[in-house]
Amino acid sequence: MDTQGALRARWSAQLLGGSGLTPTQVVDRAVALQGQDLPAVLRAIALRSAPGTTIADVRGAFDRGELVRSWPMRGTLFATTPAHLAALLGLTAERIRAQTARRRQQLGLDEGVLARARGILEPALAERPRTRAELLALWQADGIDTSAGRGYHLLFHHAVGGLAHWGAFAGDEQLFTATAAPAPAGDDALVDIARRYVAARGPVTEADLAWWLKLPKTQVRRAAASADLEVVDVGGAPHVASAPADPGDTGVTLVPGFDEWILGYADRALTASPAAQAALVPGGNGVFRPAVLLDGRVVGTWRGRAAGRPDPSLELVERVGAEDRRRIEAALAAWPHG
Repeated sequence: MDTQGALRARWSAQLLGGSGLTPTQVVDRAVALQGQDLPAVLRAIALRSAPGTTIADVRGAFDRGELVRSWPMRGTLFATTPAHLAALLGLTAERIRAQTARRRQQLGLDEGVLARARGILEPALAERPRTRAELLALWQADGIDTSAGRGYHLLFHHAVGGLAHWGAFAGDEQLFTATAAPAPAGDDALVDIARRYVAARGPVTEADLAWWLKLPKTQVRRAAASADLEVVDVGGAPHVASAPADPGDTGVTLVPGFDEWILGYADRALTASPAAQAALVPGGNGVFRPAVLLDGRVVGTWRGRAAGRPDPSLELVERVGAEDRRRIEAALAAWPHG
């Protein structure tokens, strides 16, 4: 498979042309979608769903408990389903806790403080879901210092421990919600996760999957070998895919910031040139801008309408023809997800 064919197959696997799926089905199929930026992940789910799906529809899936947001693999938030969250944490929680032990020590969050915080958190969430501000106030009132990132880390730590997750909405804010005791994940949980990851993003390398999961490559390699995946050569390198298909020229696609089209892979060279990658995250500040794709390749970044900005804006990085620019501007004007 040549690189353009691989790029188009990824576009199809990523559902960037939409689908017939509900928001919950979209996320379930992909295992999890990058959710560090809440408005962005709502848009990412909507654009992959059935025609006419709105941001309100996606929020409704969270309100019903079909979708959740948490830290299932590392210190980055993802949108996922309750079942996938339980399976992922079963694979990753111990490693995450070990990797963040030094940070807890730096923040003075020893086992005693963690236990006190949990003792306040559990009854509070049993009563009702809470905002972040409410929980920080409860801890602060009990003498637990939540300044300098301590409050955030307490939420993160107890979420990784399977106690709670971000769930239903109160206005534009998600509520921290008690997590039901999960059913034990079977031995084939990682195989299922590998199969879904590849089906929703392939062709990919095993290194992409290991990086995304933050699990050892040997463990991931065994799971991928059992997942009944097709091996394809892309640019001289082995990739795995699930029934790869080249849909032909995919035209203009707009994706929100922090999208899996960019952040679903360890190696982003297939998707964006070095100049485009620099434009997506200017200054390496970790904030990924929305991307403009032309037949799957990043050609620029964009911003939608907002208060004080009545019209969308476009910054091209790669050279495009006059007709392609008109197509991009038309797509910006027609962008339906706010």
